[in-house]
Amino acid sequence: MRRIPRPLAIGVGLVAVAVLGIALGVGPLPRPRLFGSVAGSVGGHGRHAGESQVALDVTPATNAKNLPITTEIGTKVSGGTVDAVTLTEQGGGQVGGAMRGDGSSWIPNKPLKFGRTYTAKVTARDSDGRTVTRSTSFSTMKEPDSRVATGLNMTDSDSRTFGVAMPVAVRFDEEVPASARAAVERRLFVTSDPPQPGAWRWFTGREVLYRPQNYWKPGTKINVRAALDGVPLGNDRYGDTDHTASGTIGRDFEMKVDNKTKSMSVYQDGKLLKTMPVSLGKPSTPSSSGTMVIMERDRETVFDTRRELGPVEGYRVNIQWAQRLTWGGQFIHSAPWSVWDQGRDNVSHGCVNLSPENAKWLFDRTEVGDPVTVQGTEAKLDPGDGWTAWNMSWANYLKGARR
Repeated sequence: MRRIPRPLAIGVGLVAVAVLGIALGVGPLPRPRLFGSVAGSVGGHGRHAGESQVALDVTPATNAKNLPITTEIGTKVSGGTVDAVTLTEQGGGQVGGAMRGDGSSWIPNKPLKFGRTYTAKVTARDSDGRTVTRSTSFSTMKEPDSRVATGLNMTDSDSRTFGVAMPVAVRFDEEVPASARAAVERRLFVTSDPPQPGAWRWFTGREVLYRPQNYWKPGTKINVRAALDGVPLGNDRYGDTDHTASGTIGRDFEMKVDNKTKSMSVYQDGKLLKTMPVSLGKPSTPSSSGTMVIMERDRETVFDTRRELGPVEGYRVNIQWAQRLTWGGQFIHSAPWSVWDQGRDNVSHGCVNLSPENAKWLFDRTEVGDPVTVQGTEAKLDPGDGWTAWNMSWANYLKGARR
């Protein structure tokens, strides 16, 4: 059966944490070095004898005005490395932060404030320990009139344990134009332990996904910061809030559905646990073939398609053990009315029908982020209809990703 997709779930604002790293199409980078405000760590008065050969340029330009609250302290260094950074709000305290892994800028660990003036000091050191310091001051813009609601999928789940195919999905309540997407990606930070290469890719203008090259290794720890508060989204619109989340990847649990045999095979850590009969979508409403990911899990819910299909074709029915696969309304769920057809004929509206006993058995073992692969049906999975990042090879995935 199908259910009309629920409205976009927008995550609430969370307390910002220190930046843990950024992955921009090359996977999580090593944990950046945090810089504090130790007295004497900045300033050019403690140089060794002789002049430092370090060349240091700092941005924003002095007295720059009306900057976004996502402004970072840019650092361009030759002949040395950045040794310390401090950022101070006029009339306030210091702002914590960390260097990007590539050393290109220092990122505040929380959004700056609107309509405030800040002073940054950056010290670079050469191999002989000699230092040079540069300072700059800038002011941020006033609070904008238009803010776009955003969300992070990892904050939607009650569990902090996810399946091996769990992508990081960042959502926007309005379309983000292509011209703004690269800047958005630079504010999306992912780290994993152990590190695994990954990339961001836009499937629609309202959702960008991050996945590793291969399924996450079981036991992987993931930390995410979607630093979207005040990020420019084009057309004088700005992000609404920062989102942070963390989670652990659980066991390797995969489901494979074969239309030819009308069956689902369930594997854990590579071993077959169970094979169950299914009924898939009938010819007029076929199930999609492709690799999908469990996005939501509901012990009990209601499928109501009357608005979508009209009062004649539409229906309203109570459903148990429902697990969403697509935004378009394809689920795995209990279907006591089709038990006789399961393993024999396809009679559903696109969903994977299971008997009540099998649906509960499966529901008791799955997590959000578990992969489900369906093969042999009349329809192909549409890109962006759900978390479809795995429905392509890594090489093809990277063709649409920024690295």
